[in-house]
Order: sequence, then structure tokens, then C-alpha cells
Amino acid sequence: MTGMANPLQVSRFLQIYDAAAAERGIKLSIGFDFDDYVSIARAVPTKSPIQPNFRPDRSPIKAGEGYWIIGVDKNKEIMLSDAARLYDLSQSNFAEHLQSLKAFYANPIIHAHPEDRCTCIAPNAKKMSGKVAYNGDLWLRKDFRGRGIAQIITRIAHGVSYAMWAPDFLCALVARWRVDKGGVPQYRHHEPGGAILRLVEEDIVEDDWLVWLTGQELRGQVERHDRIELILAS
Repeated sequence: MTGMANPLQVSRFLQIYDAAAAERGIKLSIGFDFDDYVSIARAVPTKSPIQPNFRPDRSPIKAGEGYWIIGVDKNKEIMLSDAARLYDLSQSNFAEHLQSLKAFYANPIIHAHPEDRCTCIAPNAKKMSGKVAYNGDLWLRKDFRGRGIAQIITRIAHGVSYAMWAPDFLCALVARWRVDKGGVPQYRHHEPGGAILRLVEEDIVEDDWLVWLTGQELRGQVERHDRIELILAS
């Protein structure tokens, strides 16, 4: 994607959704050290396992190529987490990156289990190359679900990803039930077969859909937002 992010537009966009989180009693913070993220996330007993994409012992993230978001409630207890990273796929595409297991491990030969597998049959994954931002590890504590918070945090992640990278594509892998329930309205496109995944040592077995935005769509989402959109999303 060409062109730089408009800092004023990004600031206005993020302010709206940060305020929406605050109205629900949530204080958000952002970080860039993934050793810190692992320490924080592992201290939460109800959180799902951290995806290896965001574990420095499995897939180190260079400075400026990843961030995480943590939310705490009024009692300062963690109630949500989210993370994102940038993949340089100028010589590859997202489908190949998944199937080679390089999306999960810096060195699959060293870190992957012999029975680890990932199949990607989503047609558009093969078209995703260049700067590809991946948003994952989204977790929301049970008592905060069903209140529009997942949509709010995803919007914030989109704004931060656009500001940091202005990627060619922004994507995520989500369970089919989320698509069926209309739980990913922030992404314009979706198709099955994004990742039929088995990671033995991580105890991960998934059959996820691919959801995505093009870089131009992401720019439009951030720079042409308004408060009506927020009301509809919530």
C-alpha cells in the first residue's frame, strides 16, 4: 500500500474507540515487548494459550513489527488481550506462509513438531503478498462478552496497524461460528479454509476462516469513520 497514514485522522479514530472502551469500564494499554506480553497473558488462568506467532521463543518479532493490547476492568484485572504483527511477504504469499508453518515458527525445522500441519485452501490467501498485517490472539473474558467489546478492540487494532504499517493487507483467522453470527463486521471479506491447523505441542486444533481487508479498505475504514459507525458496531 502506498502513501502515509494521516496522523490526525488516526488519532480521531482511536480516540472514539478508546472512549467507547472507557465507557464500558475498560482501560486499555499497548505494548511492544512480547516477552512482557507472554508474562502478562500467562498470569491469567482463564485466557486461551498464546498463539506461537506471538511467543518470542517460537517466533521473535523485530522492533516495530508487532504490538499487543491489554485491557483491565475497574478492579485492574485483565479482561481482554489482542496482538498483531507484520509479515514481509514480498517474496511469498499468506497461503504459503501458513502452509510452511513460518507464520507460526521462525524456524519450523527446529520448533515445529513432526506432526504439525497447516492447510490453507482459501483462494484469496494466495493473493496476499507484500506487507501483510496479521491480527490474532484475541481473547475476551467471559463476563465481558456480548457487549460489542470485541468489535471495539478490533477497530483499535486496525487503527494501530494502519498507523504503524499502512499494510497491503490486514487479515485474521477466525472460527466459523464468529462469521456465522456476524461477529467480524470490521472485515469486508471472508472465506473458508483459511487455516486447517494442528500444532501438537501447542495443543491447537483449528479449522478457521480467513477474514481480511485490502490496504485501501483499511485506509477508508480509518480515515472516513464517523460516530454513526461506532453506534452500529456496538
